[in-house]
Amino acid sequence: MRSYILAFLHCLIAVSVLAQTSSTIPAPPDVAAPPADATKLASGLATKVIKTGAGKDRPAKDDVVTVHYTGWKTDGAMFDSSVARKTPSSFAVGRVIAGFSEGLQLMTIGETRRLWIPESLAYKGQREPKGMLVFDVELLGIPSRAPADVKSPPADAIKTASGLVYKVLQPGINAKHPRATSQVTVHYTGWTMDGKMFDSSVVQGRPATFSLDGVIAGWTEGLQLMAEGGKTRFWIPAKLAYEGQPSRPQGMLVFDVELIKIE
Repeated sequence: MRSYILAFLHCLIAVSVLAQTSSTIPAPPDVAAPPADATKLASGLATKVIKTGAGKDRPAKDDVVTVHYTGWKTDGAMFDSSVARKTPSSFAVGRVIAGFSEGLQLMTIGETRRLWIPESLAYKGQREPKGMLVFDVELLGIPSRAPADVKSPPADAIKTASGLVYKVLQPGINAKHPRATSQVTVHYTGWTMDGKMFDSSVVQGRPATFSLDGVIAGWTEGLQLMAEGGKTRFWIPAKLAYEGQPSRPQGMLVFDVELIKIE
C-alpha cells in the first residue's frame, strides 16, 4: 500500500511542480491571451478545443485520468511537459490546481483542449510559476472508470473449467505464453463488481513485475492464456481471488491486464 501511495503522489507532483525536461515544446501563437473564439467560463477559466474527442464520457472530480500535457507561461516559456518527457501522467482530477481540474471535467477521451488558467485558479501567486498559465491537455483515458461489462461478462467471453471468465481485448504480438512459474511484466487495472477501482499500475505510472506462482489463482491461470503484447479482461470469481482475506477486495473481481513482457 505504501508503494502505491508514493507512486500515486509522484504522478500528482508531475502536474503541479516545475519539471526538468530534455526538450522544449514551442508555445502556441495565442499563449499571451485567449483568442476571440475561446470560451470563457464564470470561474475565469478560458478554453478552446484543439482536437475533438470520442463519445460523451467525461471525468468527474473523483476520477483518475491519464493525460499528456504541456504548460507555458504567457511569455511563451515552457515550464512543464509530459510530452517532452515522453511519459503520460495519471492523477486524480480533484487533486490538481482548480483551473486544470475544471478544464479536465469538460473533456472527452481523445480530446485535446487548450486552457488559459488565471492565477486565481492556479498557484494564486504563492509560488512559481506565477500569473496566468496556459496548458495544452490531451485526455488519453479515465483508468478509474470501470468497463461497461464490469457487472457481467458479455456473451462472447470464454469461461474455463475453474470458473475464470475472460475476453481478449487485443491479441498478442507473438505466440509466446508464460508458464505458471514465469516472471512477467504487466500493466493492469482492477475493479470490484460495483465498478470501484481498487488497484492500478496504470495509475501508479509504472508496470508491475512479479512471478505467476506468487499471485491469486485467477491471475496465475489467466496470464498463461495470454501472449506477449496482448490485453485481456478477466472476471475472476472469489474462490480464485481473495476469498478468506477480509483485508482485500471480496467477491468477483474484474481486471484489464496487458502482458508487456515475459521476463
